[in-house]
Amino acid sequence: MKTPSSLAEVRAEIDAIDSTMIELLTTRQELVRAAATFKRDEHAVRAPDRFAQVIASVRQRADAAGLSADVAEAIWRSMIGAFIELELAEHESLQTGK
Repeated sequence: MKTPSSLAEVRAEIDAIDSTMIELLTTRQELVRAAATFKRDEHAVRAPDRFAQVIASVRQRADAAGLSADVAEAIWRSMIGAFIELELAEHESLQTGK
C-alpha cells in the first residue's frame, strides 16, 4: 500500500475498505440466512462452542497478520452478535412461516 500523503487520501482509502467490507458482510449475511435453514432450535443458532472457536481463530489470524487481537475480537464479537440476532429472526420466521 502506498503511504497516503493527506488526510483526504487516508479517508478515501478507508472508504474503499468500508465498501469492500460491506460487500463481504452482505455475503456473510446470505450465508447466515442459509445456515438458519439447517438449525433446529435457538441453541443451535447461538452455537456457543462455534462462537468460541471462531473467536479463538480470529485472534490467532489477527495476531499473525499484525492486527491487534483485542480489536479483532471486539469487532467479531459485535458482528457475530448482530448476525446471531438476524439468524434468530430468520429461524423464527422459517419455523412460524411468517
